Amino acid sequence: MGRETEDMGISKWDYCQYLLASPVNYTLTNMADHLEGVSHDRLNRYLRGEKLTPRLLWENVRAVYQSSPNGFLLFDDTVLDKSNGPCIETTRQQWSGNAHAIVRGIGLVSCVYVNPEAGLFWVIDYRLFDPDTDGKSKLDHMREMLQSVRHRQIPFTTVLMDAWYATREMMLLIENWNKHPVGGSPGSSPGGSPGSSPGGSPGSSPGSSPGKRFYCPLKSNRKVDDSGGERPYRAVSALEWSREELQSGKRVKVHGFPADYKMTLFRVEVSIHRTEYIVTNDATQDSTSGTRKVCAVRWKIEQVHRELKQLTGLERCQCRKARIQRNHIHCALLVWTRLNHLAQQARTTVYQLKHGLLREFLVQQLRQPAIQMCPA
Repeated sequence: MGRETEDMGISKWDYCQYLLASPVNYTLTNMADHLEGVSHDRLNRYLRGEKLTPRLLWENVRAVYQSSPNGFLLFDDTVLDKSNGPCIETTRQQWSGNAHAIVRGIGLVSCVYVNPEAGLFWVIDYRLFDPDTDGKSKLDHMREMLQSVRHRQIPFTTVLMDAWYATREMMLLIENWNKHPVGGSPGSSPGGSPGSSPGGSPGSSPGSSPGKRFYCPLKSNRKVDDSGGERPYRAVSALEWSREELQSGKRVKVHGFPADYKMTLFRVEVSIHRTEYIVTNDATQDSTSGTRKVCAVRWKIEQVHRELKQLTGLERCQCRKARIQRNHIHCALLVWTRLNHLAQQARTTVYQLKHGLLREFLVQQLRQPAIQMCPA
């Protein structure tokens, strides 16, 4: 923390406390109105001068998360809708799954760690999607976060990701986890050339190497071959499925992968109106129901994004400066981390904790109303 910030007597924890306590209004004006001796300009200057980074989030999560050798890493992104603030820096037009439309907003790429035995999860890393500033794609951000996982020696077995991240490079990178650094050349093995088999020798099968497992949905138009080279590649949505394949999956080669590299594809009915085609390198997986169970873990990250938006004011900041937006998002993640930890300890939900802050106020107002109703 810089000298200017120290002299002002305001810290990130003051701002986090405000985000945690405020029920609906998360503006700096509202905070200044409820904090004696602190003006809006002073808060604005603090948030412009501070620089909070993802590393600081990990320093707080590290003390409370519980690792597992069977841990899951979940990767996905969400859009913080800033349609009402067109002059906000770092915003761009992008597709929002929540709005089912293109909106102007800030892209947040998250990494969530899940302990399957304990049934608990934590946000351990994040990045902001701002290619106009840093030139990085969402895949670049995911690769960086995987590098951090390796550096921090966080144990895990399986990676779950959205179809957006299901690229050849990313899947082979996970497959070859123990064969080359995450920052190396995805899709190539040490001493090998790009396009060679993941194990370094022709015919090696997914899961036979000491890498990691992945499960990810493929877009319906992704080209695959289930005929062993006898027929041309077809879109996954155009494949025929026998009764046995519907139960146990089928071996396929995805277009663009090494010649002898095959994975197992499952057709998973998510709902009456939705079907997902899940591909995995997990050689032990031979059941569609088992695949559905594994992939259900991926929805934990959707839960995290929903709770962040509803309880921490994640997308409510309307300040124009990019640095303020970044610091606000960081503090919102710290607030969720605190609520999540307390909820785990109390065996309750983050919603009950946050909404419980108003319970005593409501009880008091019902007993002794500050503004009393009376008949006309």
